[in-house]
Amino acid sequence: MVILDRTPAAAPEVTSSPLQRSSLRVPREGGEPPPSDPILPYLRSISRAMDELGTGPQCDPSALDQLKCYLTECIKKYGDEYQYSTDPRLLKIWILYADVTEAFPKVYKQLEEKRMFLEHALLYESYALYLCAEGKLQEADKVYAIGISRKAEPLDHLKKTHLTFLKHLEHFVEEADLDAQPSKKQKNEPSAVDPWSVSSRNTLLETINDDLRKFAGYHKSNKVYYGKVALTSSLHILRNKVIELGGRKYQIKGSTGTGAFAKVYKATVDGNAEEMVALKIQNPPFPWEFYMYRQLDMRIPEVERPSFGYVHEVHIFSDVSVLVCDYLPYGTLLDVINSHLVVDRHMDEVLCMYYTIEMLQMLETLHSVGIIHGDFKPDNMLVCYPSGDITEETFRSETRDEQNQGLCLVDWGRGIDLNLLRPGTVFHGDCGTSGFSCVEMQENRNWTYQVDTYGLCVIAHMMLHGVAMSIEKVPRAGGGCEYQPKLPFRRYWNVEMWRKLFSTLLNAPSNDSDVAALRGLRASFREHMCGSRQLVGKLNQMLAKQKASLCSS
Repeated sequence: MVILDRTPAAAPEVTSSPLQRSSLRVPREGGEPPPSDPILPYLRSISRAMDELGTGPQCDPSALDQLKCYLTECIKKYGDEYQYSTDPRLLKIWILYADVTEAFPKVYKQLEEKRMFLEHALLYESYALYLCAEGKLQEADKVYAIGISRKAEPLDHLKKTHLTFLKHLEHFVEEADLDAQPSKKQKNEPSAVDPWSVSSRNTLLETINDDLRKFAGYHKSNKVYYGKVALTSSLHILRNKVIELGGRKYQIKGSTGTGAFAKVYKATVDGNAEEMVALKIQNPPFPWEFYMYRQLDMRIPEVERPSFGYVHEVHIFSDVSVLVCDYLPYGTLLDVINSHLVVDRHMDEVLCMYYTIEMLQMLETLHSVGIIHGDFKPDNMLVCYPSGDITEETFRSETRDEQNQGLCLVDWGRGIDLNLLRPGTVFHGDCGTSGFSCVEMQENRNWTYQVDTYGLCVIAHMMLHGVAMSIEKVPRAGGGCEYQPKLPFRRYWNVEMWRKLFSTLLNAPSNDSDVAALRGLRASFREHMCGSRQLVGKLNQMLAKQKASLCSS
């Protein structure tokens, strides 16, 4: 039976075959392709054989044999022809051939080796559908991931199909867990892990190792870096030196940041001063961050994707790794905060609100797809500036674009992918970043999303007050206590709105999803902003002044 009509009993529900939506039929009236097209007779014969084939119990065996004959002959004659290597008609013939001969894995491997049709979403969607029908759900998920990492077109459709698959897969896993009927004790005791321990990270890296090499932009060598200048050298030595990676030449122009295990440099590409990238050099080599960026590519909607940074490729050697990332020239949110402190002033409240809305939207988007940043602080927020004036409609609309993007979250080395862990997993251990340990870490309790939301509170406090946040327990109006910042809110601020932000995020009722709470807080800030044209006008003035000040220094 042809896979187009399979309905797997042991797999989550799958959508209809992409081939049913993208027929092989050739138009019979008008617009006929030129007769010089040698593949056309096969298309007609295959289409006629499929009409005669029927489906289900009505399937005609002789028609199936005839279809196999046409497909095999066409593949034999034109399957390797370069002129058809991007022709979607031939891809559909390959897929039908794989289906009726029940040799999909072999065909997929052949196309991989020939480097044919790798830019077509149809290839990955069809193979994933086949794997679903075979009950190979993890392999199907990996195939979707590979297609998305290669930006196969149409990319939006492939992402939507993948998300639908994941939702059905989640439901399937839940049903399987219910069938297993674990004890009440097992149900009520989620596993707790330290996501940043060496053992946890090594275990996860082993889990994803086979998938990493399939992602676009992944390059690995078992040898040490071969360049004339060691990548671990100081900026003084590296400045203006050329680093060759993957056939491209990167000339180091300066440093944008240094950490305990990584250094970030800005560099030109192939001598073009207009094309600038950021090179993140890590010692020892660290492929995890590249993996996290590819997960962002797969899970974050296109309209939100620019808010989380991009990585083009990674080069891994035995001694170091190099991430090639987008470069943004406007500095970090920490630079913005410090620029106000230099002149002994705090950020205006309207700027604080604008950046708080940006951060709330970031975390709402991330947490809704099972990703935790894990290092949410102002020096990991790159500043962006709108290409035009912000209006009240900017805050009313849910539509995102570069015109209203204010921040870009980078540095994903401490990112957590909840999809790699069992549902209900919680975390213990401290983030190790002074001033950013959430309440649960401070009290040695388990945590999940609080590591990010506490960071948001610290950043908001730094913007408002110019200093790091200290917290204390205060009585609640209805009884009990809650955490609030020690420093009081100024009378001329929107006190109730800020108090609700800190009260909600510092006192998470559980380790469950916080998306609804983040969305509600963001809505209150947006309503306040879009309710005043004067306030939005002031924001535009502040941003223009900030950009002129920081970018000229």
